Amino acid sequence: MDFQPTMSATEKLQTQLAVDEVNKKLVVNGRKASQELGKDDFLKLLLTQLSHQDPTSPMDNNEFIAQMAQFSSLEQINNMSQSFAKMANLINSDQAVNTIGRMVEVNLGDTTTRGVVEGATRGEHPQVQINGMFYDLDKISAVYGE
Repeated sequence: MDFQPTMSATEKLQTQLAVDEVNKKLVVNGRKASQELGKDDFLKLLLTQLSHQDPTSPMDNNEFIAQMAQFSSLEQINNMSQSFAKMANLINSDQAVNTIGRMVEVNLGDTTTRGVVEGATRGEHPQVQINGMFYDLDKISAVYGE
């Protein structure tokens, strides 16, 4: 068997995949690597930019204000997203509670089951109780009259 000082394309790909997998799991300074920037990253970049600017030619006020406005908009969009998620959870929970006492049909993929909803859970993934078993709310395919 001959010694091969270079790797084949397959060996290079396997090595790169293994390295990428390890790098994804690394935590540096208490933070996991990510391809996205958060609001803390934005502030750090802005502070770094301000602290390393040329004192004889400081950053234009308009540019600074524009960056702060972008940050403020990003913060408000993030807050709205969290509020919408909370509202969706409340609506889903309310829907689950409103099925109590009603006949429903639950789609389980290859089969369906029917029964009267005996109880419901609230939260991010509400469930309904039918014949002593719990099913996800999104599995309900039909709700029948009162």
